[in-house]
Amino acid sequence: MSEVKEATSARGESPGGGLGASPGGGPGGGRGWTRFVTARPRLTLLVALVLTALAVLAGGGVADRMGSGGWEDPAAESTYATKALEREFPGSQPNLLLLVDAGKAGVDDPAVAAEARRLTERLTAEPGVEGVGSYWTTGSPALRSEDGTKAVVAARIAGEEKAAGEILDRIAPEYQSVHGPVEVTLGGGLAVRHEMEALIQEDLLRAELIALPVTLVLLVMVFGSAVAALLPLGIGIVAILGTNAVLRGITEFTDVSVFAQNLTTALGLGLAIDYALFVVRRYREELAAGAEPGAAVRTTLRTAGRTVLFSALTVAVSLAAMLVFPQYFLRSFAYAGIAVVLLAAAAALTLLPAALVLLGHRVDALDLRRLLRRTRTPEKDATGAGWARAAGLVMRRAPVFAVLTTAGLVLLGLPFLGVTFGTADDRQLPATATSRIVQEELRSDFPGDPGGSLTVLAQGPATPAEYGAYRERIAALDGVARVEGPVVSGTGADAHAYYSVVPEGLAVGSGAQDVVGELRAADAPFTTSVTGQAAVLVDSKDAIAERLPWAVGIIVLVTLLLVFLLTGSVLIPLQAVVLNALSLTAMFGAVVWVFQDGHLSGLLGFTATGDIETTLPVLMFCVAFGLSMDYGVFLLSRIKEEYDTTGDHEGAVRFGLARTGGLITAAAVILAVVMVAIGTSRVTNTKMLGLGVALAVLMDAMVVRSLLVPAVMKLTGRLTWWAPAPLRRFHDRFGISESEPPAAPGPVSASASGGAEEIREPVGTRG
Repeated sequence: MSEVKEATSARGESPGGGLGASPGGGPGGGRGWTRFVTARPRLTLLVALVLTALAVLAGGGVADRMGSGGWEDPAAESTYATKALEREFPGSQPNLLLLVDAGKAGVDDPAVAAEARRLTERLTAEPGVEGVGSYWTTGSPALRSEDGTKAVVAARIAGEEKAAGEILDRIAPEYQSVHGPVEVTLGGGLAVRHEMEALIQEDLLRAELIALPVTLVLLVMVFGSAVAALLPLGIGIVAILGTNAVLRGITEFTDVSVFAQNLTTALGLGLAIDYALFVVRRYREELAAGAEPGAAVRTTLRTAGRTVLFSALTVAVSLAAMLVFPQYFLRSFAYAGIAVVLLAAAAALTLLPAALVLLGHRVDALDLRRLLRRTRTPEKDATGAGWARAAGLVMRRAPVFAVLTTAGLVLLGLPFLGVTFGTADDRQLPATATSRIVQEELRSDFPGDPGGSLTVLAQGPATPAEYGAYRERIAALDGVARVEGPVVSGTGADAHAYYSVVPEGLAVGSGAQDVVGELRAADAPFTTSVTGQAAVLVDSKDAIAERLPWAVGIIVLVTLLLVFLLTGSVLIPLQAVVLNALSLTAMFGAVVWVFQDGHLSGLLGFTATGDIETTLPVLMFCVAFGLSMDYGVFLLSRIKEEYDTTGDHEGAVRFGLARTGGLITAAAVILAVVMVAIGTSRVTNTKMLGLGVALAVLMDAMVVRSLLVPAVMKLTGRLTWWAPAPLRRFHDRFGISESEPPAAPGPVSASASGGAEEIREPVGTRG
């Protein structure tokens, strides 16, 4: 073991190979930074404390500036039509519905009608409220329930999402109550989104209160030391607070979805814990090998630090792919994800090393597992002999494990072949939510959802006969239950008109989507455009389908490049992409089987709608693929480090799994706990995101990394590391590796070799 100590000490004191240095030992861009962090740890922590305090101030109230929509394509026909209708006919696009319940008296009772007209007039006079109409002022049968006990006052609150929400907060208490002979409750799209936003904020706070203490307990179990366990938690909190400040700044320039805060919490804790586990684990290895704390931190930054930086880049790229989509719902997750990943990595490479320098050997203080370790030392526990034996078993039966594991993952993903895409509606909310109750009554008791009809905007000059002929043409289309209108404004070239088209069945069902296509294809004597819930869904699906190949292409190409820079192999990047994709099959299969088809809906407490919101699979793919790459980079970096040292392919796989198997599993379990806490949300989409990603993370760590990776690498053998000569030279110049560059030829190299043998011996599986 003395050889190991000498080699480690030599590596730790060597001036070359700073953070981000090339494997060849050339000057690294991070040497100065490494020296600064280790030489001035108190100053580093003080600066970080000040920046964190500023982030708390800057990020305060960020949730109040976020929106709960963002599923529509801003450049779509439906978006254009909606804005034009808001401008020309505010009453055509109601987003606030007052459900007036008259009870046994009926909506036509004189006292009920008088009170309802008073409410309608009062709502019309409210600042910011436009296009108010009601059953009592229009006589429209669509605004009266079939049993005559309820009717609707419809209106539109103008302005952007946040401004409209503030108006709703102001007027809701005045209207949602008993008014003489009637009881009024509020619904409509704006009320649904507003209630959803409030629930998400409450659920996020509850998730944090659940995740933080459970995570701390798990970290204590992993590290043993209470001091070491607090370090990753602190890094995560810094990353979350910093990201909130970044998002607060972004809201000054563009819309940001409130859902993005869930990703901030999950990734902030999860990745900070991943990176801190990796750094602290390597630091402890260096201490155990005899290095002084300062030298151990410098060596850790030059080895594990490079891998953390590289891993953060791969995760950020996966999340950045969502920027190609026009919906701000998806783009918001890219903003939050990129910020939290980079901040978590930055904190892990600055605050954590500074803290380790100050703590020194006290990083193991308050060891709460001391009484449980009577026969095994921490050093022996750290060798991962069990993981090495498991890797050896898998490689001895590589064809069997490869075939069975792949078949099992594909089988779990088969339900996704039956996926149906839809849009988020009130059924995302719990059954007790007021706005959902209103929407349910509108669907079940009224002849056509008053807020769910399609609207056809007609622009350009037309005669009354042409308007009438076009109405008849619409009424004759398959799937159309009723047509109302036209309502005309202006004359000549400035003429505008709109028709309300009620489709048969659900407002966003497949039949309604077919009607959208028929309306857009129908001949008209003027320019037409179609909007409504079904039209927004059709346009959103088209936008995602058009840009999805670009997003996947960006992720795949950048992943191939980055993994090549890490390994220098042509085959390993291809394996990484394919195996990462396989790790997601269980998640996508479960999403359809559980959330679309409704299995376990009673246990998990949600209402199955028979479809999946269109943007969710894209979001889940980008997040889960990035996290899979995170674990893949940790494993491959240690395998590559050992292979560079020994040239033993199978031994390197065993060594890599021995050193990272427990680490990856612990990190995955902790991240899964955070995601499950997010999955306790009462909003179905958030529940789906949390539970789905938790499943993907666990499948990746416990199945793909533990079984499929060693089996596939055994089957590919030494060919795994092949690359043509030009690419080999490219990697030699630009590649990234966790391998320590030798400070000088001769004794240090021999010592390093001896150190590798010394480290390998406890694993006990090389022979």
